[in-house]
Amino acid sequence: MSTLLLRLAAPMQSWGISSKFDRRTTQMEPTRSGVIGMLAAALGLPREASLDVFKTLKFGVRIDQPGIMKQDFHMVHRENGSKSTAWVTYRYYLEDAVFLAGLEGTPEFLAKLELALRHPVYPLALGRRSCPPAEPLTLGIRDEDLLTALRQEIWQASPWYQRKARRQHISFLEIVRDAEPDENGYAVRDFPESFSQKRRLYHFRNAVREQVSLGQIVGSENTENEQGVSTEHDPMELLEDDDVSIKSQDQ
Repeated sequence: MSTLLLRLAAPMQSWGISSKFDRRTTQMEPTRSGVIGMLAAALGLPREASLDVFKTLKFGVRIDQPGIMKQDFHMVHRENGSKSTAWVTYRYYLEDAVFLAGLEGTPEFLAKLELALRHPVYPLALGRRSCPPAEPLTLGIRDEDLLTALRQEIWQASPWYQRKARRQHISFLEIVRDAEPDENGYAVRDFPESFSQKRRLYHFRNAVREQVSLGQIVGSENTENEQGVSTEHDPMELLEDDDVSIKSQDQ
């Protein structure tokens, strides 16, 4: 088996599971249903199409840069004859998040998916239409199983976050993936059976969480040279340090 790796990054993402009309929440990491929906859009499948072709794929996500949850709201107005009503609806998003997603399957099917993601039939989005992905989206196909690929792929976080993580002595990343048959996990209603607007249907899947050490990840030091000094200029770096004071100088 092989694994197709995706870099899911954008200014805003939103991955809902049990969202309602007035309050649409987001998970803290991408969902299987959200990623499968993106793949279906890339292939040009209609909403009523069968999703059986995706059932054999194993899915997992590595949280390379945790997002910050943000709340937005919309005013909804409804006219009913001479009466007008209005109420507030809430939307939740992840800001500045970066994830490494993996899909394990046959090389032939993964190659078809990768080609579709590079030349999608419909516009792609990270959970919602207002959240288009940043490039690059596809990182290629690895000749490894899902867990090995997620454990070894280069750290995808932004350089500023990698420096921040080192200063805070963050030593591991979290992986959320489909559980193996012999593993004890937790149930999440995130296995899509139908995206039909007449009757959307999701079943439960068994998921597990685990940690991977940053020391095991290839390229986790890719933004620093051998002396540990950053080789990439960041004009905003000084603003990230709490101990930096700005002093005015007479001209």
